[in-house]
Amino acid sequence: MSLSSSPPMSTLLASLLSANAKWAERVNDTHPNFFGQCAKGQSPKVLWIGCADSRIPESVVTDAKPGDIFVHRNIANQFHLDDDSALSVLTYAINVVGVEHVLIVGHTHCGGAAACLEAAQAQASNSPPPVSPDTPLGRWLSPLINLVLTLGLEALPAESHLDTIVEANVKRQVENVCATDVIKGAWAAALGDESKEKRQVWVHGWVYDVASGRLKDLGVSRGPQAQGE
Repeated sequence: MSLSSSPPMSTLLASLLSANAKWAERVNDTHPNFFGQCAKGQSPKVLWIGCADSRIPESVVTDAKPGDIFVHRNIANQFHLDDDSALSVLTYAINVVGVEHVLIVGHTHCGGAAACLEAAQAQASNSPPPVSPDTPLGRWLSPLINLVLTLGLEALPAESHLDTIVEANVKRQVENVCATDVIKGAWAAALGDESKEKRQVWVHGWVYDVASGRLKDLGVSRGPQAQGE
């Protein structure tokens, strides 16, 4: 079987390239030095750990520019402590880029959270799981499914289940990020020599409401003074 070296250009892809060219021209017209400055390096102060969902592009929903936000996204905005991809992003963000705020951002109407709810309900009723635990997606969602099983959803109205999972997931991922050596190290450095001005790193939990376009702070922020709590 031979592979084409030049696949046909779809209308969708052509429109993306065309839109990119127009955007670049527009930015050049209004900010002639912008791309030249971007080429010299980056120094964002925010790391966004969010969901891969196409409806929550972090730069768009925060009206940010390229270079403002360092980003890691995955299914259901999780931070697994054995995930080298997430850990390497966090390490690079804190130790090299100089990020000061780590945001864990979940969202309403989350497909990953909904799949975990279905899986937890199936497990409770001894029914076949909607996602096989032996697949990459099943293994990835397994910690969130286990979390769902601890939330006591049976005592809550059914219409609140998904939002409860989304918020609980964000809070759990905040805990996970705070448990990493890189965050503990940043906090220890900030609490070291008080005679020197130290960079403080904070971890926050937010939820994006797909229906309104608004971000909500869950009030679970943690910083250097919270170390050891």
